[in-house]
Amino acid sequence: MYLFRRIYSIYAFLVFMITFLILFPMFLIAAWVPGWERYGRKVNQFWAKSYFLLIFKPVIIEGKQYIKKGQPYVFAANHFSYMDIAMMGLIPGDVVFIGKSSIRKVPLFGYYFKKLHIAVDRSSVKSRAEVFLRAKKAISNGSSIVIFPEGGITTGEPPHMNRFKDGAFSMAIDKQIPLIPVTLSYNHLILPDDGKFLLHFKKGKIVFHEPLETKNMTSKDLVSLRESCYNIIQDQLWEDNHLPGHEKTKLKTS
Repeated sequence: MYLFRRIYSIYAFLVFMITFLILFPMFLIAAWVPGWERYGRKVNQFWAKSYFLLIFKPVIIEGKQYIKKGQPYVFAANHFSYMDIAMMGLIPGDVVFIGKSSIRKVPLFGYYFKKLHIAVDRSSVKSRAEVFLRAKKAISNGSSIVIFPEGGITTGEPPHMNRFKDGAFSMAIDKQIPLIPVTLSYNHLILPDDGKFLLHFKKGKIVFHEPLETKNMTSKDLVSLRESCYNIIQDQLWEDNHLPGHEKTKLKTS
């Protein structure tokens, strides 16, 4: 089984690189032509769909009916695996990702990301403020925002999440737009963050939960919104991973 997983992992990596290089000229054109960033993100969605098809990875999608055309959202998802970013590319509509500034150092991919999405240096107050302004501008232009509110792959014991940071919820309240909790149920099993880069053959699953409305909310409601989002995603993770009750308690208190 190890040999098959290693061969599959190499194949998946090669497919990722080859498809990206094939599409890279389109990303460049979209990045260079003023106002064409949205088209580059459409290519991004095509890439995600093609990638999972080519690596024979079915992805179950639940709750897609909650996403209304023309309505911008803040999508907040758990983050346990590098597979998360690719899978969130399956979100319909124009979607801008907020990711770590370190991604800009990755050859070619980093250039594409910083031109079509938003990179943040979480250690810099100035960078976080600039990202907030750019994200608000994207929302005003009709785009949705994808953010991983744990602040990166930070937990050592998935499917238990670390506590959420405030940015996604402050943004949704500020712009008075719905926030959609997103559960990526199995990516920590498909591609664990253990440095081995061994893919599992398990199906992927995304759950888009019912939007949390923010109309008439103020900063005083931020904690309540954040905790509601956290609990919705975490409960889905417990359910999908069939974790017994005593194990849930152990993880929550550890």
